[in-house]
Amino acid sequence: MQNSYVYIVTNTYRTTFYIGVTSDLKQRMLDHLENRGSKFTSKYNLHDLIYFEEFTNIDQAILREKQLKNWRKSWKLNLIKEKNPTLQTLNIFE
Repeated sequence: MQNSYVYIVTNTYRTTFYIGVTSDLKQRMLDHLENRGSKFTSKYNLHDLIYFEEFTNIDQAILREKQLKNWRKSWKLNLIKEKNPTLQTLNIFE
């Protein structure tokens, strides 16, 4: 079965966050970088990947996405900082 991902992208100032789910993280990030990801990410210039989780089942990824979307912003930031303390942009294209 193909892996799936829940991911969080943000803007340069780390003030707005978008949580999404995909089965192809690299392609999805290219879509966001080229403003084809979603209207929301295009409107707020959310191009920086700062967090992702990998799943072996798309249903698990979708459940996790829904869970995270209901979290408070402070909870999301704490989760991100566990793996990415400086909120740096993650380069998945290497």
